[in-house]
Amino acid sequence: MEQAKPRQAVALIVGVTGMVGVAITEALKQPTTLGGLWTVYGVSRRSLPTWFPSSLLDKHIMLDTLNQHQTHEILAPLSSQITHVFWVALQVSESEQVCISLNSTMLSNVLNALTSSPNSKLIHVTLQTGTKQYVGPVFDPTLSTQLIPHDSPFIEDYPRLPFPSFYHALEDILASYSKSLAYSIHRPSMIIGASTRSYFNIPLTLAVYALVCKHQNYPFRYVGNKYSWEHFWDVSDARVIVEQQIWASVTDKAKNEAFNCTNGDVFTWKMIWKVLCDVFGVEFVPFDEKEKFDVVEFMKDKGEVWDRIVKENGLYKTKMEEITCFGPLDSLLKLEIQHVCSMNKSREFGFQGYSNTLKSIPEWVHRLRQMKILP
Repeated sequence: MEQAKPRQAVALIVGVTGMVGVAITEALKQPTTLGGLWTVYGVSRRSLPTWFPSSLLDKHIMLDTLNQHQTHEILAPLSSQITHVFWVALQVSESEQVCISLNSTMLSNVLNALTSSPNSKLIHVTLQTGTKQYVGPVFDPTLSTQLIPHDSPFIEDYPRLPFPSFYHALEDILASYSKSLAYSIHRPSMIIGASTRSYFNIPLTLAVYALVCKHQNYPFRYVGNKYSWEHFWDVSDARVIVEQQIWASVTDKAKNEAFNCTNGDVFTWKMIWKVLCDVFGVEFVPFDEKEKFDVVEFMKDKGEVWDRIVKENGLYKTKMEEITCFGPLDSLLKLEIQHVCSMNKSREFGFQGYSNTLKSIPEWVHRLRQMKILP
């Protein structure tokens, strides 16, 4: 397959400290990565945490991309160097309209800064969105009551749902640049990755919940409904997402296309719950729909318990409310849909990445333990 890449590829990872940002940083510095060894710049709003592999970055840029002046002042001088943008940044609000405004502003500010010069070298942008493309704004308190999701398995060519979506807004911004640069759109499911700096970090939220239950001798009860307990879901290993994004960024056939990106297998949450019990050493409790359980209410006063777990185990200092998302977790696992994406298009275009979900969870926990994020 023909691949296009400049002689010197320079990547700008926007959202570098998130689950996928960390994985991109590591992957681009591997000698076997498509396109060779890359120069890697990373953008984040805050300084790098101690667990971040900072030695792999050629340059770290602390920048609030919502600030148009600051973004232009810092990134415009780099426009003659940066060839690829990996967009894995995210600003979150309960209101989808606010999400549209925030995320559109960030992407526009960065692209304007990098393309304003006639010497701009930018040739490709990878945009990470997600499966709300097929389900709708599940976290908007008003719109979430009106959802009519597409049938699963979700396919990329489904028409847009009739709801406001910041995914659509970002896709439209990229399309407006299509005469001057190529892009690819990547739609992962729930992401498994190693970071304390990601919104909607469902796996880390479940880990904190399990460890609090273990510490306090509470039963580790399932937080969703019977439907999600018994029906199929999929997830996305950050390593697979990164493999797909890099592949698309250097592959002519993938230009200006959208791709689902999941591990390629499916599971039930009953299966996942057993794996979580094994890796965290808690007893498996079968789901009982007669027992009503509200994980948001249960965990709202457990911050001090997490503080003790962190202190007792000498972990990287985190606050429970900053690394967990019990509201979104509760919403997702109470959906009555089979959350499964088709990977057929991705395979047909030549991407063959895959991960065994039930094996990737223990690997993820091991990595977080090495980083001193989990005990």
